[in-house]
Amino acid sequence: MITVFVLYLVVLMGIVYYSSGRSKTNEDYVIGGKKISGFSLALSERATGESAWLLLGLTGHAYAEGWSAIWVAVGCVLGILFLWFFMAAPLQHYAAKTQALTVPGLFSYRFPGSEKKTGIISSVIIIFFFILYIAAQFSGAGKIFHDTFGIDPFWGMVIGSLLVTVYTMLGGFITVVATDAFQAVLMVVTCVVLPIIAFFVYAEYNPGGMDMAALRTETLPADYSAAGWLFILNGLSWAFGYTGQPQLLTRMMAMRNRKETLQARGLAVVWTILAYGGAFLIGIIGFRLVQMGLVGDSAAALADDSEKILPVMVVTLLNPILAGILLSGAVSAMMSTASSQLMVASSAISEDLFANLSQKQLDEKRMLRINKWLTLLVGLFAFLLAISMEDTVYGLVSYAWSGIGAAFGPAVLMLLFWKRFSRAGLYASLITGTVSAVVWKTFLGDITGVSERLASYVLAFICALFFSILFPEKKESCNEF
Repeated sequence: MITVFVLYLVVLMGIVYYSSGRSKTNEDYVIGGKKISGFSLALSERATGESAWLLLGLTGHAYAEGWSAIWVAVGCVLGILFLWFFMAAPLQHYAAKTQALTVPGLFSYRFPGSEKKTGIISSVIIIFFFILYIAAQFSGAGKIFHDTFGIDPFWGMVIGSLLVTVYTMLGGFITVVATDAFQAVLMVVTCVVLPIIAFFVYAEYNPGGMDMAALRTETLPADYSAAGWLFILNGLSWAFGYTGQPQLLTRMMAMRNRKETLQARGLAVVWTILAYGGAFLIGIIGFRLVQMGLVGDSAAALADDSEKILPVMVVTLLNPILAGILLSGAVSAMMSTASSQLMVASSAISEDLFANLSQKQLDEKRMLRINKWLTLLVGLFAFLLAISMEDTVYGLVSYAWSGIGAAFGPAVLMLLFWKRFSRAGLYASLITGTVSAVVWKTFLGDITGVSERLASYVLAFICALFFSILFPEKKESCNEF
């Protein structure tokens, strides 16, 4: 198993070495310089969107909650479908027209003169939430290495964070996409192969078939109460966040033309259905296998941390060679997302914060150097945060996803589809989404029963709409896309 994993790392580093030579300019480093195929970008977007959260967080959530966790999976799939069917093509078109390298760059083009304010606010939001997001991926790496190879979680985090930070720093966006495409294949193989094997193991020891009642919870509340429907809505609210994730939107912006964007959509949709269906079934079937004593040492051990179910199943059910391949897929989930978020965070600092605060225009080589060092510093800070936090991967990702999605989601939607969107509405979306996610998570989530994902997005959308109507933009003071 270790040999296969080491081979995976060798292949990964080979891809890094080959692809890093293609990043010759700052535009190449930040968004790929239109050098990347649509299929590679689609695989990269999917690998980036479905981090350690998919293979650890969602599988653990399904293990702990049973069939009621299906609403989280359905919400995510709906968000992905909306992103690819309605937002991908406009984003590609507007990025090509404006030459924007980041999502805040699109805002700055639409509202000339707002570059400084927009860049500073956007970069602060991205840095704050993305460092939490990256820390969640590094924490996931520690769990995987500990539960499979017996490595101390601290050293597991060291290995994962070092690998990701170094290869992202070396090659930038092109290298990240190249490694993502490879890792996306491994991830979907893990999500397809493991539940199939687990189901046959379950069927062998339980010829009567899957005992649905033993999975504890129904997909709908028995009495259709308000609390039950709120639970469902909270799960579906994961869909909202997809409209505002810069690490996903930049993949659409990097597409070379509309034709490639539409071709890539089919690949992204198929990958999503396979990956989410498989991850959900891993948790569902894994619960039964643990109860039957076929997986893991004891149910009590997994009760303390349900996110260990996938690595425990892999090690218990599979031969070492196949286990090594599937565990590589689990590590890939962490690495692909962390690398993309490192890129977005570092480019937010350099392109949207540093460039706007700098008194003079910096040349390409210097900006490229700055981006690389910022990638290293962001990775280091996220690692320090990961070793000091005790929240689950699911919890950390939910929080970061809520803040980023609520801040940018309403603004991006209105930018693409509403001509009356104003800079006042933009600032309202960014500020309200951020503040409400933090406040709701800290003070109101438990009291109201409404997730921060749902509450912060709705509040940000209403404020963006209200302020755009209250403070309309003069036609001569904005650019049309």
